[in-house]
Amino acid sequence: MNASDIPVIDTDVLVIGGGTAGPMAAVTAKEQDPSLKVMLLEKANVKRSGAISMGMDGLNNAIVPGHSTPEQYVKEITIANDGIVHQPALMAYAQRSFPMIEKLDSWGVHFQKDETGDYDMKKVHHLGTYVLPMPEGHNVKKILYRRLRRNRVQIENRYQATRLLKDADGRIAGMIGVNTRTAEPIIIRAKAVIMATGAAGRIGLPTSGYLFGTYENPANNGDGHAMAYHVGADLANLECFQINPLLKDYNGPACAYVTGPLGGFTANSRGERFIECDYWSGQMMLEFFKELEGGNGPVFLKLDHLAEETIQEIETVLHTNERPSRGRFHDGRETDYRQHMVEMHISEVGFCSGHSASGVWVDETGATTVPGLYGAGDMASVAHSYMLGAFVYGQICGESAAAFAKERSEMPTLDEAFIAAELARIQAPLKVADGIPPSQMEYKVRRLVNDYLQPPKVTKKMEIGLQRILAVREDLPRLAAADPHELLRALEVQSIIDCAEMAARASLYRTESRWGLYHYRVDCPEQNDADWFCHTRLYKDDNGNMAHGKRPVAPYLVELGEEKDAYQKLRVQQAANA
Repeated sequence: MNASDIPVIDTDVLVIGGGTAGPMAAVTAKEQDPSLKVMLLEKANVKRSGAISMGMDGLNNAIVPGHSTPEQYVKEITIANDGIVHQPALMAYAQRSFPMIEKLDSWGVHFQKDETGDYDMKKVHHLGTYVLPMPEGHNVKKILYRRLRRNRVQIENRYQATRLLKDADGRIAGMIGVNTRTAEPIIIRAKAVIMATGAAGRIGLPTSGYLFGTYENPANNGDGHAMAYHVGADLANLECFQINPLLKDYNGPACAYVTGPLGGFTANSRGERFIECDYWSGQMMLEFFKELEGGNGPVFLKLDHLAEETIQEIETVLHTNERPSRGRFHDGRETDYRQHMVEMHISEVGFCSGHSASGVWVDETGATTVPGLYGAGDMASVAHSYMLGAFVYGQICGESAAAFAKERSEMPTLDEAFIAAELARIQAPLKVADGIPPSQMEYKVRRLVNDYLQPPKVTKKMEIGLQRILAVREDLPRLAAADPHELLRALEVQSIIDCAEMAARASLYRTESRWGLYHYRVDCPEQNDADWFCHTRLYKDDNGNMAHGKRPVAPYLVELGEEKDAYQKLRVQQAANA
């Protein structure tokens, strides 16, 4: 097929990604103006896609009146991120958090309420109270899908976006992609594009070695981060890795958000609590790592001291929502919460604003640095956004993109030369007769990430890792795909290599330690506010190379006060001195 033969579909607003943020963005755009053509593109199937494909057990960042205020939340997340946040974006989320909870509630998403009918808020964060359980959160995707159908959003499943398109003026023009079942290419021309492609969860390798045994939904491999980079958008703070506490040998969280409010806690091998707060911050993970690697490890989730009815409540939530295989995993290991502590470990690294602070740069309107391109959810840069943040920024981006599309009178003109080059890149693996299978190349680059980039970060190791990642890139002409499914994997591998290179270069650029374990550099162990109190930029320069810069931290809307060092004091002194 030649570039001129690729079918072109026109739409006003294109949403890429059908997990959490994407459906909300598409529904919102249609709500803004039902006459707009809105298309949702998903490389799997919207009915069971994204990080919430099997539901969710709670909201980790709900700002509910009577329990917290937007100002308190903005302060908390700023402190948890060592001050490097874009507070206007945090405040936009915080102010719209409760209206979104009410909206989801009206749609039939069930949140836990107390005997008075009020939302049953729980405390897990170090300072404030923001956790709202969802014991019946298994139906979220079904509810979102019904809303998409009700609002007549055009849904295209099984299409993988590969590159974003721009017009001659530098504004977004749509995307080119490929059908994951037939390998047929497609172009979608759009006046505005919303990216909701999730975290880059397949950068590091799980300890099991299984490519798809990741903490994140394994379909979220960093496609969006790579596409944003190649279209010229800024990415921010990519050295701030996502690293989470896991159950040992299980690709799921230990769920302190569920167990903590009911009396469970993170403990060392002697059953002692060693951190005061189980909220997932970089500092919490640094203390976790120190205990795990020290004489008091391994680390455990301690539940065996709880009452029977409490344990039953925990089992009901954890074994039916988000990761229903958890109960079967414990059964296979003969682990009973009543009798045993549950061994924990740390996850592979990734990019994810949901639990960290890295991603494609967006402002408080969801706008990237490319006009007409918006980002929401785990791939965008709003720190610690979680599921509710994905919903809120999906809504914000839906509003912004609809307004941008309505102001754009004509469909954009396509760059035929770029499309021809991208078609050649897409089809290249199908033309390699005896080459490298995608799984082998993916395993190699992700093992390099583990060997050389996994914190604690060492400069020489990162330099070696970058060299070897670039050597893998040189092998791309030998990457082979025998069928459309392998082509999907081959294109994903190229995004993974992009993300691995970005992770290495960003980590080398910020020559200090910050965010606890997320960017802990052994040979630059101190936080250096004089030189590095800023966001870091990563972007493609005019020569097509990865370049770096600094973006100033916007003036704070909420000052920190004496609590600014609160997250540096999580260590329980008795355990530390034992």
